[in-house]
Amino acid sequence: MILYEYPLNERIRTLLRLEDLFDRFTFFLAQEDPREHHVALTTLFEIAEVTSRSELKSDLMKELERQRQILTPFRGSPGIKQDALEIILTQIEQTLASLTQMQGKTGQHLAENEWLASIRSRSIIPGATCRFDLPAYYAWQRRTAEERQTDIIKWAMPLMPLRDAIVIILRLARESGQFTQVIALGGSYQKMLSGKIYQLMRVRVVPNLCVIPEASANKYMLWVRFTEQEGDLRPRTVEVDVPFQLSLCTL
Repeated sequence: MILYEYPLNERIRTLLRLEDLFDRFTFFLAQEDPREHHVALTTLFEIAEVTSRSELKSDLMKELERQRQILTPFRGSPGIKQDALEIILTQIEQTLASLTQMQGKTGQHLAENEWLASIRSRSIIPGATCRFDLPAYYAWQRRTAEERQTDIIKWAMPLMPLRDAIVIILRLARESGQFTQVIALGGSYQKMLSGKIYQLMRVRVVPNLCVIPEASANKYMLWVRFTEQEGDLRPRTVEVDVPFQLSLCTL
């Protein structure tokens, strides 16, 4: 099934964006062509931009600490898989330690590297990282794939504790919800929230239905509306009943 996710607050929205950026970075870093490593590097710049918010690290640490306090009392409880519990608690503790060791402003090491800063500033301009714009960068791209990967990993390592924290928090959020089968009558579904605050909405749709969910929510109600794409790919409202799976997640 096709899975769609919709953040229901600004914090989860930021974490989902960073998760997507880290996934893209990891994929292109593993490739060998210099053009693919260029994408990995520019993605690293995007990660640094998003993570430069001064409160992001402290927010992640507070949430990890809160989750540790919630999970720790379950040690020794019957009906709880103790091996899985110990694994997640260990991951939380290790990630908290790594975040604590992060010094200075997030991504500052990239800004202080003049060579990287020149690439970053030029990459904002369409097509401005050609060999005649940045000959030193072009020379670096002619190095072996292993050398380029080693350099990029070195530049990315200071940001990895943030990635680890995001992975843990989003995993716990997703696992907090269970999928249920529902139907959007005439292509529209509404659910009263009765004051309960959710962090994330997840929607699963069978691919052969060829429909696209659009979601919105406030503290009272959530809506899911389905559209389909016409020949010119413009969305058109669906007016038939659409079965789908819905999961509402909260930390």
